Amino acid sequence: MSSKSAHIDTFANDHLPPREQWPELIFELPELQFPERMNCAHELLDRWIAAGQGGKPCVVAGASGESWSYAELQAEANRIAHVLVEDLGVVPGNRVLLRGANTPQMAACWFAIVKAGAIAVGTMPLLRAKELTQVIQKARISHALCDERLAEELAKAREQCPTLRSVVHYRSTAADGLEALSAAKSPSFTNVDTAAEDCCIIAFTSGTTGQPKGTMHNHRDVVAACRCWPPHCLRAVADDVFIGSPPLAFTFGLGGLLLFPLSVGASTVLLEQAAPDVLLPAIAKYRATVCFTAPTSYRAMAAQAAQHDLSSLRKCVSAGEALPAATRKLWKDATGIEMIDGIGSTEMLHIFISHDESNAKPGATGKAVPGYRACVLGDEGQVLPAGQVGRLAVMGPTGCRYLDDERQANYVAQGWNLTGDAYLLDADGYFVYQARTDDMIISGGYNIAGPEVESALLAHPAVAECGVIGVADEERGQIVKAFVVLREGRVPGSEMAKALQDYVKATIAPYKYPRAIEFRAALPRTETGKLQRFRLRQESST
Repeated sequence: MSSKSAHIDTFANDHLPPREQWPELIFELPELQFPERMNCAHELLDRWIAAGQGGKPCVVAGASGESWSYAELQAEANRIAHVLVEDLGVVPGNRVLLRGANTPQMAACWFAIVKAGAIAVGTMPLLRAKELTQVIQKARISHALCDERLAEELAKAREQCPTLRSVVHYRSTAADGLEALSAAKSPSFTNVDTAAEDCCIIAFTSGTTGQPKGTMHNHRDVVAACRCWPPHCLRAVADDVFIGSPPLAFTFGLGGLLLFPLSVGASTVLLEQAAPDVLLPAIAKYRATVCFTAPTSYRAMAAQAAQHDLSSLRKCVSAGEALPAATRKLWKDATGIEMIDGIGSTEMLHIFISHDESNAKPGATGKAVPGYRACVLGDEGQVLPAGQVGRLAVMGPTGCRYLDDERQANYVAQGWNLTGDAYLLDADGYFVYQARTDDMIISGGYNIAGPEVESALLAHPAVAECGVIGVADEERGQIVKAFVVLREGRVPGSEMAKALQDYVKATIAPYKYPRAIEFRAALPRTETGKLQRFRLRQESST
């Protein structure tokens, strides 16, 4: 550490990867020159009140319409910080688990943890006891703030988690609930004087198999993420109203629905449930201007867009998985809005390749976000020329630091972060997504990107959703297999399968067509909407 850590509990510092396994960090933009000491809660929240902006709307509860100003969020966060320190004995560096849907109370708890110099560990609301146990044990979590409605699975997990000393429920009327405890506390709190390099969040990766990976981010990372993609690609302003679907436990949601709006003094609508049929009327009700959700959700919303007043919307951000050109077109035809696509990762905290609306290119993700560098690497670690498929490598002011995990060596090489994505650089300098590196299908000597076949299938009017994987085949090594969910009224069967196969052959190189098609009522997805191709692979191999 270049500046003395404020952490009394040194677990996070003690379990960082060895320095030689860290990615190279670069701070090339003037706005990325940071002091050695900072608490990101000041930069995101407290500074607005200090500047006389405390009365501005900040967070809105989508379920009730209740709105908190910047000053009200700060006061609530400060009271909870007092509870953490005075009643629960939290010291700087302790890990505090956060469990709840997207609500203003969840946002206040996050800020309270950060203000107290502790480390916030968000968890998806749908996680079960087994998954919670893995997170608690890996991060050696000592305290938890949990929405009372989600108490049951955490209580089951606690039986296997001796490090978890205290659990306090919020949205609770109990005498020992967070509301009762915080009501007696002062609305003023002096933030812990943390080092910029002190860890403040551990984000566990979503949609993975096996043991989850905890990614460690410090106060400087949080502010750096707010100074790269948002001002250069999103360009939101203080009058904007943010809304979207990703959970705050997911870094896509934490950035898009809390960090980024507050970094510019805007407001955010937090929806506990944000399925397309909930998100659309909420956009209309709250006159939202900036929307964050996954491609699947935009595709579903496009079909219903005409039934809602979406005239307030001016920015639509897609991330979480690759954006098919067909989905981009559907949304633009339905709303007139050109989507802002981007790729980020939990390991990097947020989006590092993207574009703005005027530079969007269908089928391409974009270019490196200012503050980041990116290239495509070959098998020997060499930089590949345009047109060749290889491993996406990224470098910037944020980077991968796994919590006590040997997989660090797989993610970082030669100072680059290797995201696990296969990309090519086109002739115009745009990065074009091919597949996850484990989603490349090698069939009859050809490399076939599953998402490219998905994109072709999604352009067919009968297809609602699809997932494409490679399955073992004696003759060809692998064949392309598609799992297809049809639109209502369309009939599955051999005739439909042939029609889809012919359509793909006519759309992309014929050798890429799916030789096997299985019709499904639904596809396996993570809570954030990401297609779980590994589950399709598991089912196909049994």
